[in-house]
Amino acid sequence: MEKDTEVYKATVKDDLTKWQNVLKAHSSVDWLIVIVENDAKKKNKTNILPRTSIVDKIRNDFCNKQSDRCVVLSDPLKDSSRTQESWNAFLTKLRTLLLMSFTKNLGKFEDDMRTLREKRTEPGWSFCEYFMVQEELAFVFEMLQQFEDALVQYDELDALFSQYVVNFGAGDGANWLTFFCQPVKSWNGLILRKPIDMEKRESIQRREATLLDLRSYLFSRQCTLLLFLQRPWEVAQRALELLHNCVQELKLLEVSVPPGALDCWVFLSCLEVLQRIEGCCDRAQIDSNIAHTVGLWSYATEKLKSLGYLCGLVSEKGPNSEDLNRTVDLLAGLGAERPETANTAQSPYKKLKEALSSVEAFEKHYLDLSHATIEMYTSIGRIRSAKFVGKDLAEFYMRKKAPQKAEIYLQGALKNYLAEGWALPITHTRKQLAECQKHLGQIENYLQTSSLLASDHHLTEEERKHFCQEILDFASQPSDNPGHKIVLPMQSFAQLRDLHFDPSNAVVHVGGVLCIEITMYSQMPVPVHVEQIVVNVHFSIEKNSYRKTAEWLTKHKTSNGIVNFPPETAPFPVSQNSLPALELYEMFERSPSDNSLNTTGIICRNVHMLLRRQESSSSLEMPSGVALEEGAHVLRCSPVTLEPGANQITFRTQAKEPGTYTLRQLCASVGSVWFVLPHIYPIVQYDVYSQEPQLHVEPLADSLLAGIPQKVKFTVTTGHYTIKNGDSLQLSNAEAMLILCQAESRAMVYSNTREQSSDAALRIQSSDKVTSISLPVAPAYHVIEFELEVLSLPSAPALGGESDMLGMAESHRKHKDKQKTGHCMVTTDHKVSIDCPWSIYSTVIALTFSVPFRTTHALLSSGTRKYVQVCVQNLSELDFQLSDSYLVDTSDSTGLQLVPLNTQSQQPIYSKQSVFFVWELKWTEEPPPSLHCRFSVGFSPASEEQLSISLKPYTYEFKVENFFTLYNVKAEIFPPSGMEYCRTGSLCSLEVLITRLSDLLEVDKDEALTESDEHFSTKLMYEVVDNSSNWAVCGKSCGVISMPVAARATHRVHMEVMPLFAGYLPLPDVRLFKYLPHHSAHSSQLDADSWIENDSLSVDKHGDDQPDSSSLKSRGSVHSACSSEHKGLPMPRLQALPAGQVFNSSSGTQVLVIPSQDDHVLEVSVT
Repeated sequence: MEKDTEVYKATVKDDLTKWQNVLKAHSSVDWLIVIVENDAKKKNKTNILPRTSIVDKIRNDFCNKQSDRCVVLSDPLKDSSRTQESWNAFLTKLRTLLLMSFTKNLGKFEDDMRTLREKRTEPGWSFCEYFMVQEELAFVFEMLQQFEDALVQYDELDALFSQYVVNFGAGDGANWLTFFCQPVKSWNGLILRKPIDMEKRESIQRREATLLDLRSYLFSRQCTLLLFLQRPWEVAQRALELLHNCVQELKLLEVSVPPGALDCWVFLSCLEVLQRIEGCCDRAQIDSNIAHTVGLWSYATEKLKSLGYLCGLVSEKGPNSEDLNRTVDLLAGLGAERPETANTAQSPYKKLKEALSSVEAFEKHYLDLSHATIEMYTSIGRIRSAKFVGKDLAEFYMRKKAPQKAEIYLQGALKNYLAEGWALPITHTRKQLAECQKHLGQIENYLQTSSLLASDHHLTEEERKHFCQEILDFASQPSDNPGHKIVLPMQSFAQLRDLHFDPSNAVVHVGGVLCIEITMYSQMPVPVHVEQIVVNVHFSIEKNSYRKTAEWLTKHKTSNGIVNFPPETAPFPVSQNSLPALELYEMFERSPSDNSLNTTGIICRNVHMLLRRQESSSSLEMPSGVALEEGAHVLRCSPVTLEPGANQITFRTQAKEPGTYTLRQLCASVGSVWFVLPHIYPIVQYDVYSQEPQLHVEPLADSLLAGIPQKVKFTVTTGHYTIKNGDSLQLSNAEAMLILCQAESRAMVYSNTREQSSDAALRIQSSDKVTSISLPVAPAYHVIEFELEVLSLPSAPALGGESDMLGMAESHRKHKDKQKTGHCMVTTDHKVSIDCPWSIYSTVIALTFSVPFRTTHALLSSGTRKYVQVCVQNLSELDFQLSDSYLVDTSDSTGLQLVPLNTQSQQPIYSKQSVFFVWELKWTEEPPPSLHCRFSVGFSPASEEQLSISLKPYTYEFKVENFFTLYNVKAEIFPPSGMEYCRTGSLCSLEVLITRLSDLLEVDKDEALTESDEHFSTKLMYEVVDNSSNWAVCGKSCGVISMPVAARATHRVHMEVMPLFAGYLPLPDVRLFKYLPHHSAHSSQLDADSWIENDSLSVDKHGDDQPDSSSLKSRGSVHSACSSEHKGLPMPRLQALPAGQVFNSSSGTQVLVIPSQDDHVLEVSVT
């Protein structure tokens, strides 16, 4: 160690000092001192200086402030743990210091580079110099295998240069760009087989590179880095963008490029990129990523086609001398083949040179590229792009005079364009297809395509006229086969806009004339003389022929007789309206530093919806072979000249056979060329009908009223029958209906379309049995209308006796039913037989008349005096005037007199109102058991003037039975003894006095009558009932008495009643019944609902009121007896006395009842 110390002091320290000074002179602060120790010396010299003395000296001398810059490496050649630890420490320190140094120096380099880039606006700034500086940084990253960072540097250079070119195109050019605007002299394509193309890099460094040289070198470096990153498909994507951008940049910089030179450069570059990718990928990867490379194949095919056209390799006669010279110049610009591809058989250089060497070689290479590209596009589903390449291939075949091969590609492209609605490509492809069809001699297809082009507004007027003239020239040529027709669709020739029927309902009778006016919009650019326009009509006999009547015609009318047809969607089968609307939005890009606007534009957010492909399994072009229908029924118009635009064409036809006619096809013939609209839609029809003569009779009002003149409308539909002079209707007269003849009656004659034809006087002759109506002369399919007045005799239906009298006994339920139906007028039907001149059979019609009145009667009593009341109710909507009312006894009873109490001779009766008539019955001898009465009253409408005929009076017959009063019932209530008035809660005495008013009469002779030695007697049952619940009947409320049949015979009944309320209370009801033995054939059980009592001047009917307890008890015994009779025990029966035989003289009498003195709550009944 002593020797080491001496050596350090003598030489090492000085060397380290000099080394430090050199570093300081170069401003380098990155250094490290490594001390290597040997353990053997330590073992030999253990008592001398410590082993760390040298290290300490070096650290004190040189690493006083940076102790981490000194590292000790112990015995590095030994394999020990201590040695391994020292190596690890050394390498860690070295790695750390290297990274720190690299980071610091790289940051300084980037700052210097950024400073240089910010000086780009200064006049002396050079892009090539800056390019070299930033590429050095890319080299550094590449050496460190940081390929992504290296690629970023080249991308930044690419973007910077592109921005300068764009600014130059906008007028803001940099001076250094002039170096890149020199003419292009070499176009040997991209060089991607070298990691670094030093030749082009040196030209950039010398500022001698052209635009293509700079772009080629820059892309080659990007390609190398992308391949290092294993992203070959991005190479293909970037290459396609580069090639397109270079073409545009050359135009922006206005660089002089020889014709075809750029095509050669693009072609070679495409193949170079493809071969470079194929060299680093296997076949499976390439096949699965065709979508990334097919663009390059397509671009190469397009540029090779351009070179072939330019060098005359596609012309019919081959290349001329000028084409050969141009080919030599292009090949000279390629230079010599590069050494790295000289041994490659299919290098891009050899392929291009071979393709330009001869016509056959070019065709081979071009067809191979085209078919390969089409196959690739088809395999990835890009059918539109495949059809586009096929269209170019078709153009090549047309140049090569092989139209049969070109047609299939043109048809495929056209189908695709039609499906997606590309208007201009459709037009262009159709022009090519028309030329192809003309060369192939496909006359029918060529004429169809010519008609489509003649109507295409995307062509110029001269081009449209040319294709139209092609059709006219062919049509004017004499045909070898006179019967041969060329059928073309009418869609392109003319369009059917609308159709108008006259008559507007499109229905005519047999022999009638129908006019059909159509509007055709000619799409030809010149007037076209059409020999004939034909509408084929399909005839069918409708099963429901009864619908085609005159009555149906009046209801079956269209609004205006016009049928509008939807506009054609040509030339697109898929209408543009079915596509979604464009979703356009503004797009702004601003600078992130100062937020200034960099770019602006418009983007479409739903482009995926607008450009998606629509598959169609059927051909979208209308086939040329349109079927031409041949039928017996046609509408024809000839000749016609169709002017450009709208044309009116009128067809006239006379209907011959009834049925439905449907317009099927529309045809227009120009020579041997027929333009056909195969289906007319919407469906258009017209109907022809044959109608039998008919007679229809209907009232003019809602209902006919009996008793007054009513108008009836006669409608004669002549149908196919012609009314001649002398034809008449023979009406058989009905007994109760009169046909009134008027001298001024007239008949109107109409056509079936309701147009008035004429009017004539109506002659009516009437006899006892027949009324003859002479019809005016009328042709077939016309309508004769006239009105007649008829009069039905008024009479009410004959009614029975008491069943319809208001005063008679009837159940509560029956009364309600009669109220429900009481507002309906009674109707009477009159049947009339009519003989018509067109038929041997008679027509029977029924006219229903309604009686405007409803009449009821009632028997009223006042003691023994009797009155008959007749109620006349007006159920109609008219007002009437009543006069001369009479009531007579039709049985002519002697000693009976009806005295009227109505003194007015004229009396109005308004709608829905009633009028009452009353007569008093007077007799001088014993009255008959029943009266047969007839009521009659004259009437006339109140609103009309004096009628020309006298109207029959309205009559009503009825019968009144048992109207003589036999019994008088009188009830009286007395207060308790010692009291002046009745009190609530106190028992009062009820006395009922039943008095016989006459001796034995015929009506008394029945089963209840019994004869004794002295006199006759009959059994009666009485019952006291209080339906108003004012009284409580105490004790027995009913009983059976034996009443002598003699005048003034009297029977008294006493019972007790208790008033329940205070006030003036009406008396309880007293009812009488005949008590018949069980063997009575005419007896019937009496229900409580049918007990009726008649007061002095009104009818009092009682319902199902709840009786008191005693009444229930007594009545219950009766009903129990009745019910037991059904079990086989014969029991007596009750029979209600008719209302006219019992008179209650105490009806309406009231008794004053005062409240009890101890009542705290006073209840008063007020009636």
